[in-house]
Amino acid sequence: MRTWLAHHARSLVTSLGRLWQRPWATALTVAVMALALALPLGLWLGVQNAQRLGAQVQATRTLTAFLKLEVDPVAAQALAQRLRERPDVAAVAVTTPEQSLARMRERADLAAAIDALGPGQARAALPSVLDVIPRGAEAPLADALQALPQIERVQYDALWQQRLQAWLGFASRVVAVLAVLLGLGALLVVGNTVRLDIQSRREEIGVLQLLGASDGFVQRPFLYLGAWYGLLAGALALGVLTLAASALAPSLAALAARYGSQFALQGLGLLQATMVLAGAGVLGWMGAGLVSGHALRQLRPLER
Repeated sequence: MRTWLAHHARSLVTSLGRLWQRPWATALTVAVMALALALPLGLWLGVQNAQRLGAQVQATRTLTAFLKLEVDPVAAQALAQRLRERPDVAAVAVTTPEQSLARMRERADLAAAIDALGPGQARAALPSVLDVIPRGAEAPLADALQALPQIERVQYDALWQQRLQAWLGFASRVVAVLAVLLGLGALLVVGNTVRLDIQSRREEIGVLQLLGASDGFVQRPFLYLGAWYGLLAGALALGVLTLAASALAPSLAALAARYGSQFALQGLGLLQATMVLAGAGVLGWMGAGLVSGHALRQLRPLER
């Protein structure tokens, strides 16, 4: 067991040393793998932030209920109080015709029309409005409000939410497909690099096999070599994503501020970053294992 562990430690160190012996080739391989990992990770983060933004928008949307003209402000307040007692209603705000008329007067193009029509007639043409914030799902509450006799119409546009969810679902599927394809590409990059390393050490491997070394003994340094490639590529991919987020954050903050929002990009947490590094290392290990195992089986007849 002590010899086995010592060989693992020696393989870990020597494989890292081989990377430093050829810095340009190592940098090129790591850069290609990092881009292959950063693209699906960046798209996944984009989808996650879009889902978070969609959840915030949906949480702040209200149902606008226009009452019938014959419903006076007192009856509107009473209806609002009954709605506040419903378990599926978070809050209800009442806008009286006088308040609507005052808001319309703030616009110069409407103020002249109101004066021409007359304040009394303009007020009589405006209904009381209830702004209802749902506590849960919006669609059942909208149907319940529409069924009330005091309500003329409920303004609720659910189509945009359905489209948003459909697009986010499609984007998630695209990210998954790209992650698989680019992951295979990264695996092939590691495999090809390890294959070239095996070919350059063909004679050394042949001597080890003639001396009775097992395939696991010969293969182990190449497995750690692939793992190092994966870890370095994963770290570089995280760095690329961090730089991209830093470049986009000021513009996004300025855009969100114009809409009165405090939305900001949310990157990978410590646990997620650790999982990315571990997954990249395993990916490199797998690529090296597949290629080195096949190469050693081809080289095995040399000892005969």
